[in-house]
Amino acid sequence: MIRPLTALAIAAVCLVGLSANQGQVREFSITGRDHAFSPTRIEVQRDDVVKITFTASDMPHSFTSDHYRISKRAGANQTVTFEFRADQAGTFDYYCNLSADDRCRDMKGQLVVR
Repeated sequence: MIRPLTALAIAAVCLVGLSANQGQVREFSITGRDHAFSPTRIEVQRDDVVKITFTASDMPHSFTSDHYRISKRAGANQTVTFEFRADQAGTFDYYCNLSADDRCRDMKGQLVVR
Protein backbone atom coordinates (compact mmCIF):
# COMPACT_ATOMS: atom_id res chain seq x y z
CA MET A 1 0.00 0.00 0.00
CA ILE A 2 2.87 2.37 0.65
CA ARG A 3 4.30 1.94 -2.85
CA PRO A 4 1.17 3.10 -4.72
CA LEU A 5 0.90 6.14 -2.45
CA THR A 6 4.57 6.98 -3.00
CA ALA A 7 4.11 6.71 -6.76
CA LEU A 8 1.05 8.94 -6.57
CA ALA A 9 2.94 11.55 -4.54
CA ILE A 10 5.85 11.56 -7.00
CA ALA A 11 3.45 11.96 -9.94
CA ALA A 12 1.71 14.89 -8.22
CA VAL A 13 5.03 16.66 -7.59
CA CYS A 14 6.04 16.19 -11.24
CA LEU A 15 2.74 17.60 -12.51
CA VAL A 16 3.02 20.67 -10.27
CA GLY A 17 6.52 21.29 -11.65
CA LEU A 18 5.29 21.07 -15.23
CA SER A 19 2.40 23.46 -14.74
CA ALA A 20 4.68 26.08 -13.16
CA ASN A 21 6.53 26.48 -16.49
CA GLN A 22 3.44 27.07 -18.59
CA GLY A 23 3.18 30.80 -17.96
CA GLN A 24 0.12 32.94 -17.56
CA VAL A 25 -2.10 34.83 -19.96
CA ARG A 26 -1.12 38.51 -19.90
CA GLU A 27 -3.55 40.93 -21.54
CA PHE A 28 -2.60 44.37 -22.85
CA SER A 29 -4.50 47.13 -24.63
CA ILE A 30 -2.23 49.08 -26.97
CA THR A 31 -3.39 52.16 -28.86
CA GLY A 32 -1.85 53.78 -31.92
CA ARG A 33 -2.65 57.50 -31.91
CA ASP A 34 -0.87 60.73 -32.89
CA HIS A 35 2.01 58.71 -34.37
CA ALA A 36 2.78 56.97 -31.07
CA PHE A 37 1.97 53.75 -29.22
CA SER A 38 0.50 53.78 -25.75
CA PRO A 39 1.96 52.10 -23.80
CA THR A 40 5.43 52.02 -25.34
CA ARG A 41 6.68 49.21 -23.10
CA ILE A 42 5.10 45.97 -21.93
CA GLU A 43 6.71 43.37 -19.67
CA VAL A 44 5.94 39.67 -19.35
CA GLN A 45 7.58 36.50 -18.10
CA ARG A 46 9.05 33.91 -20.44
CA ASP A 47 6.41 31.38 -21.57
CA ASP A 48 3.51 33.75 -20.83
CA VAL A 49 0.78 33.93 -23.45
CA VAL A 50 0.59 37.58 -24.52
CA LYS A 51 -2.86 38.72 -25.64
CA ILE A 52 -2.90 42.15 -27.25
CA THR A 53 -5.92 44.23 -28.15
CA PHE A 54 -4.56 46.80 -30.60
CA THR A 55 -6.62 49.87 -31.53
CA ALA A 56 -5.77 52.44 -34.21
CA SER A 57 -7.74 55.45 -33.09
CA ASP A 58 -6.92 58.20 -35.59
CA MET A 59 -5.69 56.52 -38.79
CA PRO A 60 -4.57 53.05 -39.91
CA HIS A 61 -1.62 51.66 -37.94
CA SER A 62 0.08 48.31 -37.52
CA PHE A 63 1.60 46.37 -34.66
CA THR A 64 4.69 44.67 -36.07
CA SER A 65 7.27 42.51 -34.30
CA ASP A 66 10.00 40.99 -36.44
CA HIS A 67 11.14 38.59 -33.71
CA TYR A 68 7.68 37.08 -33.26
CA ARG A 69 6.76 37.45 -36.95
CA ILE A 70 3.67 39.48 -36.15
CA SER A 71 2.19 42.13 -38.40
CA LYS A 72 -1.37 43.11 -37.50
CA ARG A 73 -3.08 46.07 -39.15
CA ALA A 74 -6.01 48.03 -37.79
CA GLY A 75 -7.87 50.64 -39.81
CA ALA A 76 -8.86 54.01 -38.35
CA ASN A 77 -11.10 53.48 -35.32
CA GLN A 78 -10.69 49.71 -35.58
CA THR A 79 -9.42 47.10 -33.15
CA VAL A 80 -7.66 43.78 -33.72
CA THR A 81 -6.91 41.18 -31.06
CA PHE A 82 -4.17 38.55 -31.28
CA GLU A 83 -1.98 36.43 -29.04
CA PHE A 84 1.37 34.68 -29.01
CA ARG A 85 3.66 32.88 -26.56
CA ALA A 86 6.66 34.87 -25.28
CA ASP A 87 9.04 31.93 -25.61
CA GLN A 88 12.40 33.70 -25.43
CA ALA A 89 13.80 36.12 -22.85
CA GLY A 90 15.02 39.49 -24.12
CA THR A 91 13.89 42.92 -25.27
CA PHE A 92 12.08 43.02 -28.60
CA ASP A 93 10.88 46.03 -30.57
CA TYR A 94 7.42 46.54 -31.96
CA TYR A 95 6.63 49.28 -34.49
CA CYS A 96 4.21 50.53 -37.13
CA ASN A 97 5.24 49.45 -40.63
CA LEU A 98 2.63 51.40 -42.61
CA SER A 99 3.94 53.97 -45.03
CA ALA A 100 0.81 56.12 -45.32
CA ASP A 101 2.57 58.79 -43.30
CA ASP A 102 6.33 59.07 -42.74
CA ARG A 103 5.72 59.82 -39.06
CA CYS A 104 4.35 56.29 -38.61
CA ARG A 105 7.94 55.05 -38.83
CA ASP A 106 8.63 56.79 -35.52
CA MET A 107 6.03 54.64 -33.74
CA LYS A 108 8.06 52.24 -31.62
CA GLY A 109 7.66 50.24 -28.44
CA GLN A 110 9.35 47.41 -26.56
CA LEU A 111 8.26 44.01 -25.34
CA VAL A 112 10.43 42.91 -22.40
CA VAL A 113 10.41 39.17 -21.69
CA ARG A 114 12.06 38.20 -18.37
